[in-house]
Amino acid sequence: ENISDFSLNITDCTQVVVPEEVFFTVAAAGILENLLILIAVVRNKNLHLPMYFFICSLAISDMLGSLYKTLENIFIILCKMGYLTRHGDFEKKLDDAMDSMFILSLLGSIFSLLAIAADRYITIFYALRYHNIMTLRRALVILAIIWTFCAGSSIAIALFSYEAATVIPFTILFPLMMFFILCLYVHMFLLARSHAKKIASLPTSTVHPRTNMKGAITLTIFLGVFLCCWAPFVLHILLARFCPHNPYCACYMSIFHVNGTLIMCNAIINPMIFAFRSPELRSTFKKMFYCSR
Repeated sequence: ENISDFSLNITDCTQVVVPEEVFFTVAAAGILENLLILIAVVRNKNLHLPMYFFICSLAISDMLGSLYKTLENIFIILCKMGYLTRHGDFEKKLDDAMDSMFILSLLGSIFSLLAIAADRYITIFYALRYHNIMTLRRALVILAIIWTFCAGSSIAIALFSYEAATVIPFTILFPLMMFFILCLYVHMFLLARSHAKKIASLPTSTVHPRTNMKGAITLTIFLGVFLCCWAPFVLHILLARFCPHNPYCACYMSIFHVNGTLIMCNAIINPMIFAFRSPELRSTFKKMFYCSR
């Protein structure tokens, strides 16, 4: 908030403010959609598989992101109304807790996407050994390790967020993990295309050359949406830390509310992709709605 106020004094760019009605509507939609996925997986025992558990992990991360931006906006409104101060001890602890929630959401999303990509990779290229490699117990252990690491990292980064030595590794981790996942997708594309061509060339084959590419294409959509929604906010963090007094940086930071809204849009888009691309989830949603009626 202080950076936003200062940026108005050194740049001609007008601060872009998202209407509160739009902001809270987007946040509520993201939370409800991801909560619906969690309920569907819990209720349907056929969905108790590693792939859907990794999807639930991503849904939890999206819910945390929407919840973080909602709470932050509420506290900013309370500060403007005079119910909270900007520099009190309670407000400082509250700010650290919300920062920790934001970092937990970001790290959880990155590592959940990585787990989904790895699971899809094993499904495509080690199909006969998949159930031996990716057991339900191993999937739960992987998720426990991911969330333990993310929780510890989020607390440490939030407590030392004013140190450059903390901000730099955090911002480097984002493009590094995205590059690693992208390399994994490219490798999947190349091998899947090669395998599909070999299978399609067999005289008795009825497999379409693009059949094995659907999973990789879906994951590529997830990655693209994730980058478009999270990268602007991560860039905002970098600029706010290293060049807050630069007019060009301040001009970019004037769209802070738009970048925050993009994070919540990611929480809306991901469940829509899951629902339309997973027949089992669609069937579960229908049964849930019919039973409620």
